[in-house]
Amino acid sequence: MIETIRLSEKARMQLIGLKRRTGIQQWNILCRWAFCLSLAEGSKPPDEEIPSDSSVEMSWRTFSGVHDEVYRALLLYSARRDGIALESSALQYYFRLHLHRGISYLISRNLDSIAGLVGLTLAKRGRGPAREAA
Repeated sequence: MIETIRLSEKARMQLIGLKRRTGIQQWNILCRWAFCLSLAEGSKPPDEEIPSDSSVEMSWRTFSGVHDEVYRALLLYSARRDGIALESSALQYYFRLHLHRGISYLISRNLDSIAGLVGLTLAKRGRGPAREAA
């Protein structure tokens, strides 16, 4: 399926900002949040060419950690729902779209802590401070 994940320079710069603001120092953890946030949007990310022009790359195993089967299942379920072919190159492209869209979502939220990430998640689920204030 997916072996290596390569980020664009724009995503690398966004992740550097997120690392500084949230205190989360591992790329893979921020990328997991980003991927899940994009999936939670419920829509297929728009097609676009995303360059692999940064020095940031990680293996799928580093990205997924001990929850490999969970992230793989989320990707496959979402791909099938969106009519994406379940072949390696199509899944790689689809994953990159979700990952980069999720990173853009995270950076646009002006998060300044881990608590901010948790609050964002609770707000997405219809609970927590962001929802209650509305």
